[in-house]
Formats: sequence, C-alpha cells, structure tokens
Amino acid sequence: MINKDISLPAFNPYLALVSGLIGVSTGAIFARLAGEAPALVIAAYRLGLASLILAPFAWCKCRSEIRGLSGHDLKLALLSGLLLALHFSVWISSLDYTSVANSVVLVTTNPLWVGLLTPLVTKERISRTALISIIISVIGAIIISSGNFVASGNALWGDFLALMGGVFMALYLLMGRKLRSKLSLLTYIMVCYGSAAIILWIVVLLLRLPITGFGTETVVCFWAMALIPQLIGHTSYNWSLKWFSTSTVAVSLLAEPIGSTVLAYLIFDEGLTWFLVIGSLLIFFAIYLSSLSESDKHNE
Repeated sequence: MINKDISLPAFNPYLALVSGLIGVSTGAIFARLAGEAPALVIAAYRLGLASLILAPFAWCKCRSEIRGLSGHDLKLALLSGLLLALHFSVWISSLDYTSVANSVVLVTTNPLWVGLLTPLVTKERISRTALISIIISVIGAIIISSGNFVASGNALWGDFLALMGGVFMALYLLMGRKLRSKLSLLTYIMVCYGSAAIILWIVVLLLRLPITGFGTETVVCFWAMALIPQLIGHTSYNWSLKWFSTSTVAVSLLAEPIGSTVLAYLIFDEGLTWFLVIGSLLIFFAIYLSSLSESDKHNE
C-alpha cells in the first residue's frame, strides 16, 4: 500500500513500480542477445554507459556532495562497486550455460542471502521465519538444478553462477546500506555504478578482451541494458521506496522472473519444465516469507 503520510507525486507510484518491473525483466534478454561479446564486456558496457548517462546530472546536482565524501565513504563505495561488478559478471556469464528462466529465478534469491548474511555483517540475530525461508529457497534451488542435471550437466555451472550472482548482490546491498543512509539517491547510484564500471573496464583491458567490432544488434543491446534495466528499472524501484514500504517493493520483485521467462519464451522459444515451475514457486514463497519477516521487524 502507498504511504499516505506524504503527498502523492505527479507521477503515479504504481506506474513507477510497474515500469521498474518491466525494465529489470529485460536485463537477461538483452544480455543473451548481446551474446557475441564476452560476459565481462557486456557487464562493463552496461554499467559504463549507465554511469556516462548519469555523470552530467550528478555533476550538476550532486557535485558538492560527491566532493564531500570522506576517505571511509570512498572505500565503502569501492567495495560496493566491486561486489556489484562481481554480481553482473557471474550473472551474465550464467546465461551462457543455463536458461534465462533458471538464471533469473536463482539470481533473485538475494533477499534470502541478505537474511542469512545479516548476522555476520551487522551482528543481528536471524529470525525463525527468515531461517525457514532460507531452507525453503535452498530446496527450490536444488529442484531447479536437478532439472538441469537431467537435461544437461553443463547447465549446473550456469545455475551455480546465477546463485552466486544473488550472493554478491546481497553483499552489495549490505555493504551499501551505510552509504545509502547518508547519500542522496543520485549520488549513491553514481558512486556505486561508477566504481563498478571502472573495476570492470580495468579487468576487461587487463585481460585484453575484445571491446570493438561487434554487430549492430550487440551495440544496441549495450545501450538498451544501460537505459532500460539499469537506469529505468533499478531507479524506478529505488524511487518508489519513498511511497511504498520496503516489503511491498521486495514482493513486487517476485514478478521479475515471470516477466523474463515470458520474454524468453517469446524471443528464444525457451520452454518451461516442472523442475523450474516447482522450484520457482518454492523460491517465490520463501522470498515472500522473508519480506513478511522484514516487515514485521520494522513494525515492532
């Protein structure tokens, strides 16, 4: 539900939430279509182009805030950027081995990893509900991966990479929490996206991976990934947090794998298996339980 304690904006918050959902659902599709480029190069272009688009806006509105960052904040931003770079690197790589549906379902388990890793990072105790949700999600992931073991042993590696993408995203969120509490949204995404882009481009250049000579479709996908899933998708979700509770936004993210799966079916003719359906339902239910636990914690 919308927070009624603040005045509504001119732009409908529900429309922003739907826009965010549609935006992030296209990420895996564009990454697959840009498959002639190495995964690290795709990730570098996604974050690099997004940072270039953000840079003039950040310079005009947030340059004093960016200049005022302490050494500790800069180190935290660099660490957050490294984790974000790892997230996109392993997740995009997973699309070379497993289906879009499997990859997106497993990478969106990050709320569960946040619950599991929070006690280690913030020393907070994990709730019984969160623990149950983690167990259910693990069972769901095993079911999905067992389906790939039947179909293709190589796809298990893709499932593992996607799952690690969820872990790195969870660590990114936990590391960036302190930064987000003291920085504006534009400054926060600028320093995180920018540091991740710099790290990725350094790795790409050191490994001497190809960065030019790609076809028109791949170049268009680079720009599309920066604009649609990165800037429109993620920014819409972050913006909508002002009017919706965190749990509402988190639950809405459950629809991302559904959107990506539908698009993959229409574009790549990827079919659905009972392993994926049953495993996905368990993971969705687990994330829903985790969101309810988080909501109850804030209401205490």
